[in-house]
Amino acid sequence: MSSNGDETGGLKQPAQRAAGEGGKFLLVHPRDEESYWQPQPANGYASVHVAPHLVPMDRPFSVGTQTVPPGGVVRLHSHTDNEEVLHFIAGHGKAVLDGAEYRLEPGMTLFLGKLRTHTFINDGDVDLHWAWFFLPSGLETFFRQIGRRRKPGEAAPEPFARPENVAEIEARTVFSTPRDGS
Repeated sequence: MSSNGDETGGLKQPAQRAAGEGGKFLLVHPRDEESYWQPQPANGYASVHVAPHLVPMDRPFSVGTQTVPPGGVVRLHSHTDNEEVLHFIAGHGKAVLDGAEYRLEPGMTLFLGKLRTHTFINDGDVDLHWAWFFLPSGLETFFRQIGRRRKPGEAAPEPFARPENVAEIEARTVFSTPRDGS
């Protein structure tokens, strides 16, 4: 345990500790966020800001951000039991949703229902950055299991491969096989 009494390496601040003691309150500063470098082909990183392991909640959901550098791709996938909202904050790119292509730009919001296939491609020249909301929760578990712990402000690592057991990780978290077999 760290000096502040938690088992997370000292990342929890007083508001987070209070939430863990039963209150429904969580305030996350960027320097304290739970964040993971993501493997190829996405690269970049995903940060978790709200999730059941961080704060008690009546209905499990998760919220975070993802940043994909130029040339990065979030692979084609879908979610069997989850709904997702993404709000694009910075950068430009494209989304392919059920086979149709859409341009992405700051200020756009996207809702994805269950089993909607989707991929995101940063074909711009700056980072593509968005906030994600996921119900029920579970996306944070996937990011943790395929990624490498990131400390805010540190330089990006060299691109690294997805874990060899990524199909197992996807199957036990929140992913389904895309309907088109991709």
